[in-house]
Amino acid sequence: MFHLIKLVVWVAGIAVVAYFALPYFGYELNTNYFNESKEACQERLNQCTKELIEQGTKNAKCDFDCVDPKLIIKKQ
Repeated sequence: MFHLIKLVVWVAGIAVVAYFALPYFGYELNTNYFNESKEACQERLNQCTKELIEQGTKNAKCDFDCVDPKLIIKKQ
């Protein structure tokens, strides 16, 4: 249990350091990414669900990639 708490503290510490170090190196975090892409992602999920119901599970192909890391951390 102690190791788990220690791991959480380390991960949080690294996240804080990265948050303040990224602007120094010319990058910025897009903190509104998830709010902006939520509607588009929900639309893709609805389309995929409709396609799955129409075609069945055997030949359903859904391109469901809602998170693009290049848009979360971007060059200034």
